[in-house]
Amino acid sequence: MERKNMWEHYTEEQERELEELAVRYRKCLDQSKTERECVTLSIAMAEEKGYQNIEDCIREGVTLKAGDKVYAQYMKKMLALFHIGTKPLTEGMNILGAHVDSPRLDVKQNPLYEDTQMAYLDTHYYGGVKKYQWVTIPLAIHGVVVKKDGTVVPVVIGEKEDDPVFVISDLLIHLSQDQLEKKARIVIEGEGLDLLVGTKPVKNADKDEKEKVRAWVVRYLKEAYDIEEEDFLSAELEIVPSGKSRDCGFDRSMILGYGQDDKVCALTSLFAMLEAENPERTGCCILADKEEIGNMGATGMQSSFFEDMVAEVLALTGEDSPVKVRRVLRNSCMLSSDVSAAYDPLYPEVFEKKNTAYFGRGLVLNKYTGSRGKNGTSDANAEYVAKVRNVFDNNHVAFQTAELGKVDQGGGGTIAYVMANKAMSVIDSGVAVLSMHAPYEVTSKSDIYEVYRGYKAFLKDMK
Repeated sequence: MERKNMWEHYTEEQERELEELAVRYRKCLDQSKTERECVTLSIAMAEEKGYQNIEDCIREGVTLKAGDKVYAQYMKKMLALFHIGTKPLTEGMNILGAHVDSPRLDVKQNPLYEDTQMAYLDTHYYGGVKKYQWVTIPLAIHGVVVKKDGTVVPVVIGEKEDDPVFVISDLLIHLSQDQLEKKARIVIEGEGLDLLVGTKPVKNADKDEKEKVRAWVVRYLKEAYDIEEEDFLSAELEIVPSGKSRDCGFDRSMILGYGQDDKVCALTSLFAMLEAENPERTGCCILADKEEIGNMGATGMQSSFFEDMVAEVLALTGEDSPVKVRRVLRNSCMLSSDVSAAYDPLYPEVFEKKNTAYFGRGLVLNKYTGSRGKNGTSDANAEYVAKVRNVFDNNHVAFQTAELGKVDQGGGGTIAYVMANKAMSVIDSGVAVLSMHAPYEVTSKSDIYEVYRGYKAFLKDMK
């Protein structure tokens, strides 16, 4: 049952492939800090590989056949790719499913204010975060502002070398006696996560202008982006860590970067999908939003988007029947491509060593996630786990099995249960991560390589 550290067994050729993959992954990760950015990048990459927009196929009355490739996006934050196989769709698909949203801070709709000649943007944190981790680090603003006439203004500030960055201040240690007595959960309050954006008063202001720093920010936004303060009402602006991902460690064996939960699985799923050739079973890659807040909403996995797109693909193959949609889903196999907790020897008390994931030992299978008494999990059945094991072993993919910490320590969830509710076979499968949900997370290049290889094998060989 002991799993080996793959670094001890790679050939020079495999290490070269691993490093090439790591470089490609880091480049895409840096371009995908938000769900919109990830979907935009994924569509561009898919179109380069011959994928067509399903809306064009519907409009033109295209009949899909084996080998055809289509994609469908929704609200620019959710994406599904389909590569039609030689077998009938009703025999099921091989599905890789991941989420592309990550913990962050969202700018509120009425955010801009001034206090003692300091201008701030008020925020609301998104997903599970340790709030104290977000103070005193360089932050960037990513997103869109949509004006009343429908004009979409993209915003990315804090990523270029000559861009300004932003920060959330913390109390100096000299005055922190009371603060340090608080529990970590409340040492920084949610309403205290306000972004410092300026301290310079506007010149030549009206005599009645009282908040001159706020006025300077308003004027800057108008001059730089042609947006009014009121346009915050229809904006989606996300506060994320500034800067690029980096190699980590003297040996460069790891990657440090923002949003690896779950873009490390989303991007490797995308790479595997775009490289698939001549599939027997139709391949599918679904990249969803809103996982970090329960898979709710129009772009979350609980929406009808995925089933709707399966129905559209069926119709384009000449199979327009509601019952056949159910057959496709019921006969499909899925890897819920999501991360797992890596064993951290600095915090051994929350892990159960025999059933945890370790760096360098390959792809992680979580038969179930949930919390405590398996609450909220789908729990893959033994027959399906055996099939997945067989695929990985036949393709020499290193994998390990794990739980998300000790039984009574907590837990977490993925999109697996949502898809399992459609009666398909699903298991969680992904990369082990250190410091999950922190502004900067750590992954092993070896594990990324094995996950990528595993996803390719699954699309090709799962029956």
